[in-house]
Amino acid sequence: MAVELVQRTLDEYKSDEKPTWCPGCGDFGVLNAVYNALRIKGFDPKDVVAVSGIGCSSRLPYFMSTYGFHSIHGRAMPVATGIRVANPNLKVLVFGGDGDAFAIGAGHFVHAARRNLDITYVIMDNATYGLTKGQASPTSAVGYVSKSTPQGTPDRPINPIMLALACGATFVARAFSGKPKEVADLIVRGIDHKGFAVIDVYSPCPTFNRVNTFQFYREEIAPIPPEHDVRDLIAAMRLAEQQDPLYVGLFYQCEGESFEDHIAAQIQGTEENAPRLLESLFARFS
Repeated sequence: MAVELVQRTLDEYKSDEKPTWCPGCGDFGVLNAVYNALRIKGFDPKDVVAVSGIGCSSRLPYFMSTYGFHSIHGRAMPVATGIRVANPNLKVLVFGGDGDAFAIGAGHFVHAARRNLDITYVIMDNATYGLTKGQASPTSAVGYVSKSTPQGTPDRPINPIMLALACGATFVARAFSGKPKEVADLIVRGIDHKGFAVIDVYSPCPTFNRVNTFQFYREEIAPIPPEHDVRDLIAAMRLAEQQDPLYVGLFYQCEGESFEDHIAAQIQGTEENAPRLLESLFARFS
């Protein structure tokens, strides 16, 4: 069954629930980018599933009129995998934060990337645990001061782009929620990509993180140079290592077979080879 593509409006993707984030939260920009990306694609809301874990950003499915699944902490990827494999006709989008993706959900992130699941994972990276009142997260900088780390965290931060590239993700991008049009463009491109699309979005928390602010990112980010070859994995890793500036845009894209392609091939192969398999079994045990 082909996904129906028609001209739609933003309101068709909005639920009756109003966003409950703090005023000024970067996640508002991401949500609007998601609405716009779905409008551009023209998907029927019933053909889309939004899956999330736990955290401020993981509330996002409540604000969408699509199907949604609010899973437990760090378990968005297994749920999304089951949905995608069970019904390949559904377009699966996964939403979470840096804690949900790179702490308790880190193992699932690694395996989703290496399997090359055909889903789009939008990570709202605010470098703190906003829902639980501002503890240091996997992407917090060394020295980040919070109630749980009053002397500053000694842990070095995870580099989400490097992690995604090293684990085999075939579409790796970074954006800033203060530029929602660019976020929407990357989400559209991630949806169009056949394979695991990771979009790490700098999404400032105005309540608990007073370091990684909108002003900070406006001063620190820069677009990936136009001469960058997105097919070059090593070049993508070099860009991901850069801290001054922090590059945003598409780092890497590689076309190939997805996890769902392999599943379909196995099913088809079993059916086609069934007579020969039966004949070989009869011959072996007769």
